Formats: sequence, structure tokens, C-alpha cells
Amino acid sequence: MNPVQLFPPNEIKKIRMSLDFSQALFAMSLGVSLKTVEAWESGKNVPSGPALRMIEMLKDDPDVLLKYNIIASA
Repeated sequence: MNPVQLFPPNEIKKIRMSLDFSQALFAMSLGVSLKTVEAWESGKNVPSGPALRMIEMLKDDPDVLLKYNIIASA
């Protein structure tokens, strides 16, 4: 297993924007609050554990949420 990758605030925002997700949709898809995503993107807090792994998976495969029915296609 690969170690969990760390993401700086600007990279988290870049990943979210590449998905064309609002902060609210990104938060919902990761199972965190909107305030949490805001804190990550502003650098006030950093993601950890499962959230980091999910962000890494989204970076590597933007369709992962659709593949596993975490979100429905529009």
C-alpha cells in the first residue's frame, strides 16, 4: 500500500474545481462538512486519514464517485 499523499490547500481546490464541484458538493461526496472543506482550502486545517485517501483517488480518477455510486450522474 502506498503512503497517503498530502495535499496543500491550493491542490485541494484545484482537484475540486477539476471535478466542477462546489465546496458543498465536494464536502458531501467526502462525508465532511462544508466548513471542513473551507478550512482545508484556506489552510486553516488539513485533511487526514480517509479524506486524504479519497482526495488522492479523486485526483487519480475523477470518475471514482460515479463508479462506486457515491454520487449520481447529472
